[in-house]
Amino acid sequence: MSATAVPARPTLPPGVRVGPLVALLVGSAFVVILNETIMGVALPELMKEFGVEATSAQWLTTAFLLTMAVVIPVTGWLLRRFTLRQVFLAAMISFTIGTALAGAAPTFAVLVAARVVQAVGTALMMPLLMTTILTIVEPERRGRMMGTISIVISVAPAVGPTISGIVLDQLDWRWMFWLVLPIALLSLGLGAAWVRNVTEPVRAPLDVLSVALSALAFGGLVYGLSSIGESAAGHAPVAPWIPLVIGAVALAAFVGRQLALRDRALLDVRTFASRTFSVAVVLVAVSMMALFGTLILLPIYLQSVLGLSTLDAGLVLLPGGLAMGLLAPVVGRLFDRVGPRPLVAPGAAVASVALWLMTTFDPSTGRGDVIGVHVLLSIGLALMFTPLMTSALGSLPQHLYAHGSATVSTLQQVAGAAGTALFVTVMTRGQVAGVEDGLSVVEATADGIHTAFLYGGAISAAAVLIALAVRRPQPQVLEAA
Repeated sequence: MSATAVPARPTLPPGVRVGPLVALLVGSAFVVILNETIMGVALPELMKEFGVEATSAQWLTTAFLLTMAVVIPVTGWLLRRFTLRQVFLAAMISFTIGTALAGAAPTFAVLVAARVVQAVGTALMMPLLMTTILTIVEPERRGRMMGTISIVISVAPAVGPTISGIVLDQLDWRWMFWLVLPIALLSLGLGAAWVRNVTEPVRAPLDVLSVALSALAFGGLVYGLSSIGESAAGHAPVAPWIPLVIGAVALAAFVGRQLALRDRALLDVRTFASRTFSVAVVLVAVSMMALFGTLILLPIYLQSVLGLSTLDAGLVLLPGGLAMGLLAPVVGRLFDRVGPRPLVAPGAAVASVALWLMTTFDPSTGRGDVIGVHVLLSIGLALMFTPLMTSALGSLPQHLYAHGSATVSTLQQVAGAAGTALFVTVMTRGQVAGVEDGLSVVEATADGIHTAFLYGGAISAAAVLIALAVRRPQPQVLEAA
């Protein structure tokens, strides 16, 4: 393996303007990623309307996550095989059709199917956005641009419950889709008019066995992790260890297959030959575990322990999401000046302090205290996301950009599912133990949440140590030995 000079950014075709193109891609990605967490607070209303149990209603989120886990690994190949314009239009058409179908869904089964169609578009959009930024933006400006991407990755899931809470407080659940549909149509129309091809497609063959192994691996892991929380509550239809074992075995086979295929790999795992990429990806995964774990736990705490309404709970979480969004571009500019470590290490420490402070939450905690600690956590994560993603992807040679983007996006989904599973399982078991010990439901729930945040604090402490190993990316072209 040897290093050669990194090729310069390719000359863009005539008529392609970086600013409007990035703005369109970021806006479109924000809308589609928002839908990943928008359904959570609507589940009680949907259960009542369609007459389904909680375990069935949960499939509206589980099916979305499973589809993402299955499709995202294939995007590395798709982004090499097809043009930016083709992939963007496919993503927005899929998302738009899914949104319209969900808004008009006459039955629960149709609504689940619509969520799957939506998820296909969402899965394509995030790697597309990251790969495009790496391709058209000079290295010295990537921090600023990746800061903009961080708004999509971190803020969209964070504000999803808030937006759905506001909509459900005033309107029928179908308006969560009807309000998004015009925006999706606008993005599709602007994309058809503005998006031009900025990459050269490569006629790479599709390895069908890799696709099958990928679906079993990442689909099995995400489904198994998503089922752990339900299993702890006694509602899982399948023992979680079954899909987890299947996923782990398939993942080992998938990695072996990709190493054997080398340049013909569906998802080139040689990205992990870069130490900078590997360290940054581990920290991104830990950060996503913390983000999604708190996103699932805090609404439960606010509603079940503090007794807030769905709308009020969403509004309590809004300042944190806004803080993360406002900080992301600033952090991106700082990264371009000082590199990752001066931002990531303090960010990991701040996030860890916030998670440890959350262990003090109890039935008497004030709403202002929850807002303050959540904002503190958001600030810590904001200091981490942009530098980590820029360092990870910027350390790769150009021919691995698409694979690196797909790898990061895939691991984000798995880490998000793992964080949700860990926090919910620990909370549920603590809650059950508390009730058995004679505590009230509110006290038992608070006790379970306290224990869950203890686990989160321990994980975040390990992240602080890993953060010290983050380095400024030194891109290399990885050649075959």
